[in-house]
Amino acid sequence: MIKKLSKDAYGGVSGKDYIPYVSNGSNKGTSPAILIIGILLAALFAASTAYSGMKSGLTVAAGIPGSIIGSALIAAFSKNKGILGKNLVQGMSSGGESIASGIIYLLPAILLIGSDISFFEGVLVSVGGALFGIGIASLVHKNLIEEEHGNLMYPESMAIAETLVASEGEGDSMKYMGYGFGISGLITIVTGSFLNVANNTISYVNETFYKWKLELEVNPLLLGIGFIVGMDVSLTMFAGSILANFAVMPLISYFAEFAAANHMVWNDGSIAINDMMVNNIAGSYVKYIGAGMMLSGGVIGALKLVPTIISSIKETFGAKSSEGKSESGFATMVLLAAIVLGFVTAFLISNGNFVMAILGAVLSFFLSLLFVIVAGRLTGTIGTSNLPVSGMTIASLVIVTLVFVVMGWTSSENNKSLLLFGTFIVTAISIAGGYSQSQKVGFILGGKKSEMDKYFVISSVVGVVVVVGVIKLLANQLAMTGDNVPFALPQANLISTLTSGIMSGNLPWHMIIVGVVMGIVLFLLKLPVMTIAIGFYLPIATTTIILVGAFVRLFIEKVAKNEEDKEQKVANGISLSSGLVAGGSIIGLVGIVLQVLGVVGGAKPAGFAATNGMAYILLAVLVVFTILVLMKKKKTVI
Repeated sequence: MIKKLSKDAYGGVSGKDYIPYVSNGSNKGTSPAILIIGILLAALFAASTAYSGMKSGLTVAAGIPGSIIGSALIAAFSKNKGILGKNLVQGMSSGGESIASGIIYLLPAILLIGSDISFFEGVLVSVGGALFGIGIASLVHKNLIEEEHGNLMYPESMAIAETLVASEGEGDSMKYMGYGFGISGLITIVTGSFLNVANNTISYVNETFYKWKLELEVNPLLLGIGFIVGMDVSLTMFAGSILANFAVMPLISYFAEFAAANHMVWNDGSIAINDMMVNNIAGSYVKYIGAGMMLSGGVIGALKLVPTIISSIKETFGAKSSEGKSESGFATMVLLAAIVLGFVTAFLISNGNFVMAILGAVLSFFLSLLFVIVAGRLTGTIGTSNLPVSGMTIASLVIVTLVFVVMGWTSSENNKSLLLFGTFIVTAISIAGGYSQSQKVGFILGGKKSEMDKYFVISSVVGVVVVVGVIKLLANQLAMTGDNVPFALPQANLISTLTSGIMSGNLPWHMIIVGVVMGIVLFLLKLPVMTIAIGFYLPIATTTIILVGAFVRLFIEKVAKNEEDKEQKVANGISLSSGLVAGGSIIGLVGIVLQVLGVVGGAKPAGFAATNGMAYILLAVLVVFTILVLMKKKKTVI
């Protein structure tokens, strides 16, 4: 029989009257084995999320896959096999993933403006932001988690709690994740840094008359993301790519042909406007329209949050605080440490400018405080996967950038300092969602808040070290510009373009303004501005394979015999897709490490292996494998 949470877990009683799943007083989940497993999974999901997020612009929440993998590892290696230990492990998994989901927006932007960043700088500022986010979120824990029980539903927290309770399904879930990891790793080895003996990009480009480009990258990681996010998000993103590549690009190419021969591309004096190829148009013009769309989406998203910000602050600080010292003492120490570290870091990154250090630190603390509270409340409504971190980050950076311009701090070194202050802010915002989500699971199951506090801080520090290490490892590839870059970095590209452009005044404002207006029109039409904008900005090769993943999910849903069978197949598919994401990310990272060490590299596909035909074969293998695995008749339970 499958175990379920009680109906009271979803509301109907006040938080102080709720009886948790484990209510016999034995609510300690900690042990050395659980700590080690949690650290390993925090590192795994931090690395995986950093790689996949910079590749696609999308991230996948780690709570459910972390609970599945953690449960299996605890069953194999830990004497303490209780559900509360499993909860600590999934919380640490979320901590590593949440760290990566924020840092990848800002630190790569420093590379894109032509600056460098030391490992020490990256770790120091990110740890400060993480600790500040945890400290503030902990202060409002009682209001968000207990007093709002039944009002703030925390949908992903409830899904994680149900996954942990229904422990009978963990073995089969691990099996599907293993399938996904295996096929993803194999295709990545053949097409990526390891061997690179097979082309994995289907490409059709028209350079005459009506110029357009249609590509598809056969990437298991991206197909897995498409399956997880589903048809609505995938199709909306693809619509943005269609608009960019089959409407805006041909239109620009048509008018470009009328330019005089001595009129050159605004950011490349070696290319005449009337000689632009498809990739020139995309990189020098279409890209900046996409940036304008993302900017308007971020600002609109931030403005829509104003009522939430006001009500969040009123309700949070108007709530009574009755937590004991044992529950809040550690979190208070964390917050104090974050404030001290924040001021120390501000002086280190401000190039000796005392006023910049003080003003930057105060702005960072204020904006982080504001949006950490909002992130905690929004997580209770829409979950961490849909948390508008990019919108809150853009709003914060626009404010800080304008302050820098007013103060006359507009050099490239000052731009780097600005982005480091922004890293503090975005890390605090992103970690707050994961923290609140994990604490809600603990509240439902019966875990101690103070215990999760300690484990979450450890996972956050581990996540910071891993993510900054990954960014340093990939620095040369992340800094690449032009055609066919290995990492799309949509958010980091937007932020670097926006901040450096405002500070220097060197932006193609016509393109930016067109994008902003398009974003406003999409908003007035009640369409998801940021999702369309990311699709407009991303390479179409990325959005097409994400759409293929969504079609695979749609097919699985349509052939299901009944609603129960459909839910089962989708659940198995999400487990398999998590394996695809993890396999593509981790194996891809290992390949890059070996490439840096000189163990592999240098090979290129040749002959048929370099053609579209080879890519079609890989696509067929990937899609057919995914469908056949999920169509197995034996039913499993997650």
